[in-house]
Amino acid sequence: MNPSALDHWDRAHQALRSAELLAAAGDHDGAASRAYYAAFHALSALFESEGRTFTKHTHIEAALHRDLIREGRMVMAVGKSFSTLREYRTRGDYGGLQHVGPAASALAITCATDVLHAVRSVKPELDASGS
Repeated sequence: MNPSALDHWDRAHQALRSAELLAAAGDHDGAASRAYYAAFHALSALFESEGRTFTKHTHIEAALHRDLIREGRMVMAVGKSFSTLREYRTRGDYGGLQHVGPAASALAITCATDVLHAVRSVKPELDASGS
């Protein structure tokens, strides 16, 4: 397996653990941001394992819809989860007076977990990293 893909996979798991810890500590903006990055790194791991890299977050989202969902490798719910995560991350990181609340951070963690499970189902060999 590509070492860069495995690094992204490890980062995905670490970001998810961080999101859970931040939510438990009451930092819901931070939790939403880390949940987004868990999904981002999971998808990056999948694409890296196929020899594809992206320089922009929007390119990852486009490839998710074009190459994974439209091609039938993942279900539409995964795309919706990723879009929800992007929205919450934007609110948490740049929302000004708007913040991510406890329910939204819990949903973000669920969405990130769903994305990681979807990536694992498409590319089970990523778990060879021991995450």
